[in-house]
Amino acid sequence: MSSTVLLPTYFISHGGGPWPWIAEAQAMYAPLRAALASIPEQLSTPPKAILMVSAHWEAEQEPLLVMAADQPSMLYDYYGFPPHTYQLSYPATGLPVLAQEVQALLTTAGIPAVLDYERDFDHGAFVPAYCMYPEAQIPMLQLSIHSDYDPQKHINIGQALRPLREQGVLIIGSGLSYHNLRNMGPGGVQPSAQFDRWLHETLGNHEHPEQRLEALRQWEQAPSARIAHPREDHLIPLMVAIGAAQEAVAHRFHHETQAFGGLTVSSYRFDN
Repeated sequence: MSSTVLLPTYFISHGGGPWPWIAEAQAMYAPLRAALASIPEQLSTPPKAILMVSAHWEAEQEPLLVMAADQPSMLYDYYGFPPHTYQLSYPATGLPVLAQEVQALLTTAGIPAVLDYERDFDHGAFVPAYCMYPEAQIPMLQLSIHSDYDPQKHINIGQALRPLREQGVLIIGSGLSYHNLRNMGPGGVQPSAQFDRWLHETLGNHEHPEQRLEALRQWEQAPSARIAHPREDHLIPLMVAIGAAQEAVAHRFHHETQAFGGLTVSSYRFDN
């Protein structure tokens, strides 16, 4: 795979469960859907593949897991939704050759990784991919995060994968800038706004990339950090995206102050 175009990286929200297929959820998710649907238009050329780093796939042991199936199926990793949402299909092909390259890049950087031929697409991958490419015409594979949630480790992962941007691979960190399922109502209004403000200021410091990375390493010191992310699984994909982006400029292409009943959330594109 080769290309002279340096694709951006992304940190996005994937929303709750299979929302694109639930009629009652469309009004609430209209801003997110429009933002995700705009991603192909933001690219100067269609990607050859998507590498999705989803909050919903964690490696419990030391090696990271790289999806290597040539035709992944569906993992309905949500509960309590209408029956038809457990029959969905997103028939994007996998890309075993790219999976092997991802593994090689990580291993060369001293990051253990193994190929996983059994993993299927979770909703952190197929939901945003469907909003972006509903015809599933772009091959996609997933890379796990690590369950230790170490920021530097995930920044290193992104840095190791940076060459893929030059090969037409779109690297997407799929999570949410505020993720506290026990505090999604009025109690989350102020904390989500405080954390979002810090995140926007931090990511905007592209002229001092090392300062930006250090702030992200110390994200727990941010205002309302542990209210916004009592468990940081939905924040850690950002570290991979920013590691692959390095000094790239952050563009906030999705921003809401009334999400989920009043929460402030944002999604970002990082490009040079």
